[in-house]
Amino acid sequence: MAAVIRKFATARNSMEDPNSTSSGSRDFPEMDDLAARLRFCPQVGRIWLDDNRMILLHTHSLGALRNELIETIGVQGARALLTRMGYASGAQDAELAVKVRHGRDFFDFFNVGPQLHMIEGIVTVEPVRVEADVNTGRFYGEFIWHDSCEDEVHIASHGIGSDPACWMQIGYASGYTSVFMGRPMLFREVECRSMGHAACRIVGKPVSEWPDADEDIRYLQPHAFANRNSQGPIVVSTVAAGMPAPEETAASQSPVKDLVGASAGFNVVCHMLEKVSGTNATVLLLGESGVGKEMFAQTLHRISPRADNPFVAVNCAAIPEHLIESELFGVEKGAYTGAVSSRPGRFERANGGTLFLDEIGTLSLAAQGKLLRALQEGEIERVGDQRSRKVDVRIVAATNVDLRRGVVDGSFREDLFYRLNVFPIHIPPLRNRRADIPLLLNHFLGYFCTRHGKSLTGFTQRAITSLYAYGWPGNVRELENMVERGVILAPDNGAIDLCHLFTSGERLDGPALGMDQEGHLNPVIDEAQAPGSSASPEQLAQSVLRSRIPLDKLEDFLLRGAVEQAGGNISEAARLLGISRAQLAYRLKKS
Repeated sequence: MAAVIRKFATARNSMEDPNSTSSGSRDFPEMDDLAARLRFCPQVGRIWLDDNRMILLHTHSLGALRNELIETIGVQGARALLTRMGYASGAQDAELAVKVRHGRDFFDFFNVGPQLHMIEGIVTVEPVRVEADVNTGRFYGEFIWHDSCEDEVHIASHGIGSDPACWMQIGYASGYTSVFMGRPMLFREVECRSMGHAACRIVGKPVSEWPDADEDIRYLQPHAFANRNSQGPIVVSTVAAGMPAPEETAASQSPVKDLVGASAGFNVVCHMLEKVSGTNATVLLLGESGVGKEMFAQTLHRISPRADNPFVAVNCAAIPEHLIESELFGVEKGAYTGAVSSRPGRFERANGGTLFLDEIGTLSLAAQGKLLRALQEGEIERVGDQRSRKVDVRIVAATNVDLRRGVVDGSFREDLFYRLNVFPIHIPPLRNRRADIPLLLNHFLGYFCTRHGKSLTGFTQRAITSLYAYGWPGNVRELENMVERGVILAPDNGAIDLCHLFTSGERLDGPALGMDQEGHLNPVIDEAQAPGSSASPEQLAQSVLRSRIPLDKLEDFLLRGAVEQAGGNISEAARLLGISRAQLAYRLKKS
């Protein structure tokens, strides 16, 4: 996508720019397509915006909530909490933008966010200037907010002050634009009604272009340990003893030494880590493979009082059954054939520090019994030794299997489960914290460009859209590998496109993203299919014809997809397709 500039005609922005493209009006595009997705069902007490449940909230209730937060956790704490709340909402609305206008003009596509902000009753938005080049990550956005509900409730309680008060709205703008552009973006209020101005004026740019971004980024950081890198929000360096120092070059660091995230799920995990960090309690990290359990374990060690002592990681699945005892507890010389010298086990090596037991669910019942005794008694006995040794270790275990089910079916000891399950922390999969994706993309892109000596500008719009829509069965690990693949395949000084990423049989949802009837990526994806392009219905029809999807299969895909998106609600699926419930039921029965 080439660089685009649009300057909107406003009373406060009358200078002409020969390089800009004027909209000819200060108005946004028509928003009937968005308003049609807002539905009320009083009979069941539900409101939907697309397939997301919404609520109506009195502004007085919002004001009461703000006041109580300010009284309870202070102005800075309340501002941080509401900013993160807005960030999550903006990231969610970015997903709706892809569904509604991915084939429209760039400005119509991007301005879904500001228009949804108005539909949701938050503020009246007036665009001033938008400059964007998604391929290079260039962005400048300037908007005026009129009649902000946040200002209304803040001024009613606190009067005119010296600081801006549209905290939730700024978070929304930053979250929406970060997802849309595929890299960390930051909006700032340069004028605000709560400071005595006639309206609020906001300016948004990439985080790297704000010389004093830390001042605002801290409101997106729930905890001090998650604010160690100023290159973008939520970049956590987990440098421990013996690991590279932060000032070392990026080439010497592994991307898995950093926690990166901005989603509500990520923040909850950070909060749990902080709560348990000062204790010696055993921690059980739960989550799918690839979510980053070892990264969180390393971070827990680094922010604990044991940070100056060793962090020892053990992959239980990688140790043969007959060696598990000697690996964990050590061995004395002559204990068995081949034991030519005494050596300490992982428990002894981690003495005073943290022992991370990854994939704990793979241990055999015999190994589980030996581990249980070590945990209960706080002492171990080397293989072939006749004395016990006291050890002081903090146990952090991790698993991607359901240990409770293992207890039921007899594959995991019940007493060991309850010994490990002192402080469980569930790490959500990447598909449930999509707000982290733009920050992860930015982080991995920088790392792998340095590692492989490549110079790339960023990601194309359709690449960002597809990465955000993908299901991520492999979670963060899969995203990391896919970005590295893209860095290798993309041409120097170019942008990573869809064809550089999904090259290994990954399945994407929806023919508009270039899928065949089996859900795999087509070898050639034309511009008519690219999100953000100006494809007409005729062009889209031609794309479908070129894909050679049979009509009956295309209809079946649409019907089943609508039902799946509606969560099995036939009436809701019918509304998505613009047909009656009876018509949908008949077609489903026929197919």
